[in-house]
Amino acid sequence: MILVTGATGNIGRALLKELHARGVEPLRGLTRDAARAVMPDGVEAVEGDLAEPALLQPALNGVRSLFLVSRVGSDDGILEAARQAGVEHVVLVSSITVQTHPHLGPAAENLEVEELLKESGMAWTILRPTQFASNALMWAAAIRGREPVRAPYAETALPTIHPADIGSVARVALTEPGHRGRTYALTGPEPVTARRQVEAIAAALGREVPFVEISRREAYAQMVEAFESEAADAVLDVTGGDVNAELLRVRATVAEVTGAPARPFRQWAVENADAFR
Repeated sequence: MILVTGATGNIGRALLKELHARGVEPLRGLTRDAARAVMPDGVEAVEGDLAEPALLQPALNGVRSLFLVSRVGSDDGILEAARQAGVEHVVLVSSITVQTHPHLGPAAENLEVEELLKESGMAWTILRPTQFASNALMWAAAIRGREPVRAPYAETALPTIHPADIGSVARVALTEPGHRGRTYALTGPEPVTARRQVEAIAAALGREVPFVEISRREAYAQMVEAFESEAADAVLDVTGGDVNAELLRVRATVAEVTGAPARPFRQWAVENADAFR
């Protein structure tokens, strides 16, 4: 039995779809609202909240492999509940900032979860993706409203990754031998700037989408409303304020692990165009 947490999220949904398409079973998807969750046929939807690991026992019953995104819930409690339930292998989604920006608070927190997993006694595979293509959804309201996209660091090009590629690597790690005890840094196939991302969305929509570059100070004022101050500064650092060669490097890991090339941002834009209409 494989349990996928965040089953309706950007990675979990793609992972379950791919596992199901390849005939992997039994499968279970964890969601906060099982009654409303849309799962592939044959996938068992189970309800649970990662913030309350003491209540996860029914979802973990019979599970041997677990897919988990770091820092969504109480990671120490989740890992302990998984260990007690007899889970043998955990595929953990961490962050590439663990190796590119270890001095940042969120990166240190991700590293702490990685270490908790390694010390748990369960087998592990750690995925460290770079910036998600789906982060562009933060522009969706502005684009739907025919307003300009306002973002800093317009010309900083990051090797943004399609969430489905993270799911593909996770699928391989969960179902094929040779991936336990491995850490994979994951990127998309090419660097893409914020300006180019907006142009790709505009092409998918078939209309112009204006772009306005703003200062870090302006961006921080917007972001701090949704994030804590430290987290807002960390995001701004890794999206242009404090980049380095390690963060900007394109890696072939997705292709090496899955046998298929990583998906470009423009593909994500086409697949998700309806979110911007």
